Amino acid sequence: MGGWTGRVLRVDLSTGVITKESTDKYKAFLGGTGLAYKVFWDEVPPGTKAFDPENRIIFGVGPLTGTGAPLSGRVSVTSLFPISPLDLPATGHMGGHWGPELKFAGYDSLIIQGASATPVWLYIKDDVVEIRDASRMWGNGIYRATSDIFDIMGAEAQVAAIGQCGENLVRTSNVMTGRSHSAGGVGAVMGSKKLKAIGVIGTGALKIEASQSDWKDLVDFQRTILGANSGGCVPNLPQSWQPDGLYGGTRWTAKDGLYWGAATPPVHTGDCTADDLNSIGIRTFKGYADFGPGVGDKHTVKIGGCHSCPIRCHIATDVPALEQYGVSRYQVNTCSGNSSLSSFLFNIPSRSEANITASQLSVALADDYGFWNDYGLVGSDFGFCYDHALTAEELAAAGDTSGLWVGKSIFEKYLIAKEKPSNWATTTGPLACPIQWTLLDPGLKETPYPGSPEVSKRVSDPAFMINIITQIKNNLMADGTPATWEKMQAGQPATLGAYIAVGSGRLEQLWPELKNEHQANVGGENYIKLGHIKHHFTESAGTAYPAAILNMLYNRDPMCHTHTNFTGNGLKPVKNNPIFDELFGPFNGELAIDPSAYAAPDYAVPAMNHAKAVFALMCTIYMELHNSLTLCNYTLPGWGSPQKSRNYRGARDLEARVYSAVTGHTVTAQQIEDIGLRILTLFRAATARIMESRNPGTGRDQRNNHDIMPEWAFHAHSGAGTLDRAQWEIAKDMFYDVCGWDRATGLPTQATYDRLGLSDVATAMAAAGLMP
Repeated sequence: MGGWTGRVLRVDLSTGVITKESTDKYKAFLGGTGLAYKVFWDEVPPGTKAFDPENRIIFGVGPLTGTGAPLSGRVSVTSLFPISPLDLPATGHMGGHWGPELKFAGYDSLIIQGASATPVWLYIKDDVVEIRDASRMWGNGIYRATSDIFDIMGAEAQVAAIGQCGENLVRTSNVMTGRSHSAGGVGAVMGSKKLKAIGVIGTGALKIEASQSDWKDLVDFQRTILGANSGGCVPNLPQSWQPDGLYGGTRWTAKDGLYWGAATPPVHTGDCTADDLNSIGIRTFKGYADFGPGVGDKHTVKIGGCHSCPIRCHIATDVPALEQYGVSRYQVNTCSGNSSLSSFLFNIPSRSEANITASQLSVALADDYGFWNDYGLVGSDFGFCYDHALTAEELAAAGDTSGLWVGKSIFEKYLIAKEKPSNWATTTGPLACPIQWTLLDPGLKETPYPGSPEVSKRVSDPAFMINIITQIKNNLMADGTPATWEKMQAGQPATLGAYIAVGSGRLEQLWPELKNEHQANVGGENYIKLGHIKHHFTESAGTAYPAAILNMLYNRDPMCHTHTNFTGNGLKPVKNNPIFDELFGPFNGELAIDPSAYAAPDYAVPAMNHAKAVFALMCTIYMELHNSLTLCNYTLPGWGSPQKSRNYRGARDLEARVYSAVTGHTVTAQQIEDIGLRILTLFRAATARIMESRNPGTGRDQRNNHDIMPEWAFHAHSGAGTLDRAQWEIAKDMFYDVCGWDRATGLPTQATYDRLGLSDVATAMAAAGLMP
């Protein structure tokens, strides 16, 4: 069949055995996350932990990866997630060119198991696969390791690597490729296996079953559906050609008179009309969108992206001020990747020169050390622990009635003596403070601790990021030994870097005041559950209950953009609701998207209904399909279109049509949606089985032990809808119904397993007492 190479590469780092296996048993799950869930279900004992050799890390690509299908350049990197307090399975997502290169080398995915006794890297060039010594790379950053592999393999190699954070088992670490493409949260798994990097060169090609003319017609059709990054169907800035007066709310930010100002010569973005398919790659001026006029445009060299993607969303910048910090003036990243470390800083003015300097210094450091900020949760927790003055009520709720820490911060209470902010002035001797607090908070020079600092008027020095990343990547206990969770659980003191490195879900177990904050959300930490932050939650206009459902399902922030890409495409509910009704209804007047959410930042959420349940299901199913085929969920779904001639209608069957054309296995939209539900249902079963192994009884009730919301979600909070408790329970009922899962437990039923071809999974679940 087209699309697949027919082989999956498996490397056992414990034994050194390398095997090439048939892809056939995975085709029912496509590839990517689907293939990975199948591997975990079949091979990983439920009691396995993230850093155990028995854990797998799977670099999953799909049948569309490498075919040239638009948006098909991504890789799903799945493992037991180190930041999950229960070590539950989750996935990081990496763009760039590494995934297609693996396909060109002849492999449908890469499964890595075991652990090496010494540092190694993996050399893959077509049929030649070798485990090589990485002792000289170990201890260096991602950029140096990548350069070393280029010296060996050639500059045409694609390299995925970890930095010192991953090596030292920082749970908030990532895997990077191509300077700016990262798979968050899985770097420490590679570190635990002593695997520094994977270099790949492929000289092969992939078969596409469709004829050349049919394939060209299909790609051209897909291009009529593509607008801009994050699904934008209309421009954000006024255009001379603008149809129907539609604009606003998107990342379609090119316009006449706007330039990539740091290019030589500057590149004029201009009026990019919706019917000019050759302008797709210039519509998304992400530098301007992220950093604002006069700053983002001034420093943008170009906008880069991933293999076979006509939409470009990675900002390449030239910021000369970076050289004063000892890093290159040229950096590349986008979205939250711009703030992995700069989110620690106080009061850097947005859309300013100071902001782009801090942001791109953050990129230079985090992307080299391999640090991941859990979609911003690490930075927001850091700020709260530093600047929030604890009240007697907060301390009492955490079990502390001593009165000693009223008015003090969490850091002041729990950090070792020499790291406390009140010790900022000690610069010599055994108690010399290793944390340069006055770079974070210059006000300490005038107003030393104790007392919560008034940070509202203090602007951090970006150099603080250099200091704090050094503490994080070292990941040490107070006695100078490598930090482990077991030591910290036992009450041994750790350094601030190790507390950050352990992740918020574990840190709240050590610091109960932080756990209470995660429920109250006074400081805007936006923690959801089981160790992870929200991602496009109830602030996503018009989708409060569907967005909450998406955030309850996964074991990290859901990384789902299906709902926000559709509702944020600029067409507004007046057009999007009829489109969704035509594609997935009819819903007899029920609205999937709440128009009231567009009227004010804080709004009363209308009641749950069947249309919203279907919307939540389709958003989830298509995310799983995108991460398994693979396609880019940062841009899809293609339910809307920028073409007025199409009445702004996209297509429900886009993914089915592309899959059918590539593989020759013709499927309908409904059939490929069933594959997506199969993948989701297997993930659900695997999660329940692992939870049951960790704490007997919890896996049997996913509804009340996994699918939970924080207390703050039921109270008014700025810029978002507020969930109603009774409606939230109704929302779960309706969602379980459309999934074919049991209402009482949230577990899939026997009938659903059977319908989706998962009867063997049902048998194993029954044997474990996990059938409803």
